[in-house]
Amino acid sequence: MTAFGEEQLARLIRALPPVPEGWVRAAQELPFVQPELDEIVARAEADAAFRERLVADLEAALEAEGYERSPAVVAALRLRFKAK
Repeated sequence: MTAFGEEQLARLIRALPPVPEGWVRAAQELPFVQPELDEIVARAEADAAFRERLVADLEAALEAEGYERSPAVVAALRLRFKAK
């Protein structure tokens, strides 16, 4: 494994493209939506039918159940419940 110095790491990080604005907003919102996110995940773990609806059509399943479809919630759930 190669060891990098601080200056070389800083150069490499500066060379990366900017993070998409949607990612920044989602990261900023995440602490505020965490309780709702935890509730949805717990429900999906306990209810196979709900979990299947999330995987099949995440946004429609959230809307049908009355959950807010904030970008942070949707992004986090997409990562968690990727369609197989």
